[in-house]
Amino acid sequence: MRKQVEFFFDFGSPYTYLAYHQLPKIAAKRNATVVWRPMLLGGVFQATGNHSPIEIPAKGRYSLIDLQRWAKHFGVPMTMNPHFPINTLTLMRGAVAMQGRSEAEFQRYLATIFAAMFERPRNLGQAEEVTTVLHENGFDLVQFQRLVSDPAVKEQLKRTTEEAVARGVFGAPTFFVGEQMFWGQDRLDFVDAALA
Repeated sequence: MRKQVEFFFDFGSPYTYLAYHQLPKIAAKRNATVVWRPMLLGGVFQATGNHSPIEIPAKGRYSLIDLQRWAKHFGVPMTMNPHFPINTLTLMRGAVAMQGRSEAEFQRYLATIFAAMFERPRNLGQAEEVTTVLHENGFDLVQFQRLVSDPAVKEQLKRTTEEAVARGVFGAPTFFVGEQMFWGQDRLDFVDAALA
C-alpha cells in the first residue's frame, strides 16, 4: 500500500500556504500520496481555545517577519493579505465541493484561492470579490454557488473539522503520517522522515 500523508488545512493560514507549496514535493520524493483534508480553522480554534497569531499583537508582529523568512527559505512568492484575517467558511466549503468533483478541478481551485490570498492578495472575505476571482479563473459561478450551498458539502466540512479536533488538531497546517501528528510548516522535515 502506498504511503499517505493527511494534510488538514484552511486557506486562512499563511503557514498552510507555505506548506501547500512544499508538501507535494516531499510526497513525490517519498512516493507518497497527499490526502487533502479541508477543515474550518475557526471551528478548530473555537473548539480548542486556540487563537490566530495575528490576534496577539507581539506574536502577530513576529509572525509577519517569520513568514517572510520561511517564504524566502522555500523560494515561494508571498505577500501578506492586508484584509487578514478573513472568514474562510465559503472558501473551505468550495474546497470540499471541488474535491468532490475531480482532482484536477480541486487542484485548480487550491491554486486560485491560495494565489488570491497570499500572492496577489484580494479581499476574499467579500462574496463579490470571491465571485470575481473565480470568474477570472474560469470557474462556473452558478455551479459554485449551488455546490457551496449543498447541505452535504456543509456537513462534510463540519465532520472533517470535528474529526480534526478529535484527533488532536489545534491549528493549521497539521499533517498525519499514520497516527503521528505534525503541526506547522516548520515540521515538514519530520513529515519527510516519517514518510521515508
